[in-house]
Amino acid sequence: MFRFLRSMSRTVHEEVHHDDQAHEEDKIGDGGACMSLTVWRKSLLMSCNGFTVIDSNGNLVYRVDNYRGRRPQEVTLMDGTGKPILTMRRRKALRLVDSWLVYEGEATSTDHCGTVKSLKMPVCSLRKHVNILHANRNVLAYASLGTSDRRYSYVIEGSYAHRSCKVFEEQSRRVMAEIKRKEAIKGGVSFGLEVFLLVVHPGFDRGLAMALVLLLDQMFS
Repeated sequence: MFRFLRSMSRTVHEEVHHDDQAHEEDKIGDGGACMSLTVWRKSLLMSCNGFTVIDSNGNLVYRVDNYRGRRPQEVTLMDGTGKPILTMRRRKALRLVDSWLVYEGEATSTDHCGTVKSLKMPVCSLRKHVNILHANRNVLAYASLGTSDRRYSYVIEGSYAHRSCKVFEEQSRRVMAEIKRKEAIKGGVSFGLEVFLLVVHPGFDRGLAMALVLLLDQMFS
């Protein structure tokens, strides 16, 4: 399946998103183009659940390998070589709303004596939207830089179940990233919901965009 996705990736990206060109940088400059990544909701390891992410050239750029079992409290996004890029940890405090913190690299480290050091400062937090009194039922979650729950930087709207979401910058309402269904026009190929597109717009970190995908999957799957 992975080889098939690699072979189809360039053709499908050209058909579905003509203006998207892949870049290798983790951040795209303001004058750059959108980056389109193919996300496969499956680990390359037989004993794990996870994700496999390839670019439009068929290169493995991200992977997630979670051992099968109960819902994880921590998810690690790795690059293609297995190096941790971001670690997402569910908040342990008593909360009515599902909330996660995102750390750069590994959230914890162990010294030569085997002592686990304290967590790093989080770079981002994500809070699930609970529709009680709010009129906008299209909102899925709010993302904040750092740990603040009161001031959010991004709002995610749409339907993750249908793989149709957009990440908006809160103040400008500019689209920063999109989750889309992936379909091939030629040959009548249908990928279903397990394979979809992550389109990252200029100026947004692609690793953070993928982290938001992973957390949406935890909250809405």
